[in-house]
Amino acid sequence: MIDHTSVAVSDYKKSKEFYQKALAPLGYAIGMDLPEYKAAGFKHGGKQDFWLGEKAGAAGVHVAFVAESKKAVDDFYAAAIAAGGKDNGKPGYRKDYSPGYYAAFVHDPDGSNIEALWHDPAAK
Repeated sequence: MIDHTSVAVSDYKKSKEFYQKALAPLGYAIGMDLPEYKAAGFKHGGKQDFWLGEKAGAAGVHVAFVAESKKAVDDFYAAAIAAGGKDNGKPGYRKDYSPGYYAAFVHDPDGSNIEALWHDPAAK
């Protein structure tokens, strides 16, 4: 199990804005903002499980967020693109991954691969 994920970003303010907009359709919001450390924790439910923090020489990562519906994946993609993300895979079923795997992928401002994923229960 994963307790939390952290992403190193090159521009705290720009990335915080991007993630606020891109993750809102998935139910994530800032739960802890630490501007003095250039870090923020996003939560879905009771605790912060996704963090970002500014770090020189930020390196890209892949993070897959759980979506509660197909629409949430679609909304994530639209919000992320509108927030400045770059397309890395439009919303759709990924039959080569597993049955019912519906996802969308975007690159964040630092090039990290951010995914929203819904497992369609009807496809099993």
